[in-house]
Amino acid sequence: MEDEVYSHGHHPSVTAAHAARTVASSAAYLEPFLEAGMDLLDIGCGPGSITAGFADIVAPGSVVGIDSSADVVAQASGAYADVMNLSFREGNVYDLDATDESFDVIHAHQVLQHLADPVAALREMRRVVRSDGIVAVREADFGAMTWYPAVEELDEWRELYGRLARGNRGEPDAGRRLGSWASSAGFAHVEVSSSNWTYASGEDRRFLADSWAERVLHSAFAEQTLERGLADQDTLQRLAEGWRRWARKDDGLFLMPSVEILARG
Repeated sequence: MEDEVYSHGHHPSVTAAHAARTVASSAAYLEPFLEAGMDLLDIGCGPGSITAGFADIVAPGSVVGIDSSADVVAQASGAYADVMNLSFREGNVYDLDATDESFDVIHAHQVLQHLADPVAALREMRRVVRSDGIVAVREADFGAMTWYPAVEELDEWRELYGRLARGNRGEPDAGRRLGSWASSAGFAHVEVSSSNWTYASGEDRRFLADSWAERVLHSAFAEQTLERGLADQDTLQRLAEGWRRWARKDDGLFLMPSVEILARG
């Protein structure tokens, strides 16, 4: 993964948004299949909020969260040090530090969209899941995101994000490709579903807009777009202001769809 670049980075605006995610908000499609005693691997665990939720559900089974960032692994380890059946460590999705058929469940949330070879990552997940186990993956689809009312700067933001992500060898429209990737990775049975994050209340709109305004100005998104000449500082400032202007619309709505798979065999 040395030549791959994470478009979001780990600025506090990013990790704070990730830390707000829960099993209920981000892995509800998987939750009915989880049972006490299962061993689960959470790939791309970030600050660990979803991972910790899994640990509560499958206890006394063990849960391991891995992430490529040492800093975010340290953050997760500190936040959940008192959860006895949970551990975090650095890891590489293309070369998992686990023997064949080690886990009952492999989970990855919003990971494959950032990878140059998502099919290879899925093959590696297939290697370490048990023969009767589940690989559960959920990916957003930026091209399918929609919002109201129309805000020109949000259209520009999506176009810019797509250029940046694809320049980093990722695929921001990963959701629609997820089933195809799983079939190419060799899974015999792939169940596909979808769900949305909906931002409509004033509080939710402000949360989303503040998060993205900060990312646009201060995160790896800003650093990379400026370094590559994809945008200048004035453009980024205008995009951030567009996000906040949208959030002030009383009838504003942002719909963020994700596709999810349960892959077996």
